Amino acid sequence: MRLRKTWLALCCLAMVGAVGFTSAARAEDAAKSGEAPVYATRGALTCMRCHDSPPVTDILKTAHAVKGDSRTPFGQHGCESCHGASPEHLDSHPAEGQKRTSPAVVYKGAAISPPEVRTKMCLSCHESGLRMNWKGSQHQSNDIACNDCHVIHTLKDPMKNRDMQPQKCFTCHADRRAESYLYSHHPIREGKVICSDCHNPHGSPGTKLLKEVRVNDTCYNCHPDKRGPYLWEHQPVREDCTICHNPHGSPNTRLLKEKLPFLCKDCHSGSNDMGGYGINSTITSPHGSFGSGADVGMARACTNCHSNIHGSNSPSGSSFFR
Repeated sequence: MRLRKTWLALCCLAMVGAVGFTSAARAEDAAKSGEAPVYATRGALTCMRCHDSPPVTDILKTAHAVKGDSRTPFGQHGCESCHGASPEHLDSHPAEGQKRTSPAVVYKGAAISPPEVRTKMCLSCHESGLRMNWKGSQHQSNDIACNDCHVIHTLKDPMKNRDMQPQKCFTCHADRRAESYLYSHHPIREGKVICSDCHNPHGSPGTKLLKEVRVNDTCYNCHPDKRGPYLWEHQPVREDCTICHNPHGSPNTRLLKEKLPFLCKDCHSGSNDMGGYGINSTITSPHGSFGSGADVGMARACTNCHSNIHGSNSPSGSSFFR
């Protein structure tokens, strides 16, 4: 009985080996004829005979390594789902001290693949949703690849961590880092706001990768009290918040581009408006007029009186008074 069981077991192993060999041979012939790529027969186990230490093995702790889901890399061809079929890499036998032939797609190192190759591999799965506008976006046009920002072989991708994401963005956007240290700034360094709260780095139909089509619509996500509609509307407010504010940081209060009243005088400089509001002005009119008198104009901000500057619902609020 024992001999019979042993004989049956050997027959099964031989059949499995024959099937595996036949499948591999057919796949190799198909690859040579341009029909299909040749993948490792044992998937990720083949790669991990050599790549068996962190940070490579950290991917086993991520969603990419769920073999029960056919949509994941490990549910398909393992490591080669992202690195491409690499029979030359597996079959090469370099001399002592030399490295194997590189895989089809290399994400880091001296032989790194071009950005479009790396991005294409990621977009083969991640093309919908927030990534649907990637093609033609500023990052794509500047040859930024997915793994230039994202880390795949880790549980804590810095781009998904609210404390780490801004620092990753600042590696390229150094001017925004500097603005975050100005007197008035959005609380990015404090961890209350991050870049992706306003921007979609994967592409957007709006300007500057904003999540919304219009600048104001992006601002209204956090500042709904400024949305309106108002009975009396301030046209620059309705047009674009950045006419008055620098959202990343400013040396002036409330992210203003200029100190009051200079900011207001950029638009309101006519003789019938507030042209006399300045040095050597008097208080013969609400804004003063040129002539002799105390220098009272420069000591006041327009919003001391026009406090409802974003809009007013008062029937008498055409001047945005209190």
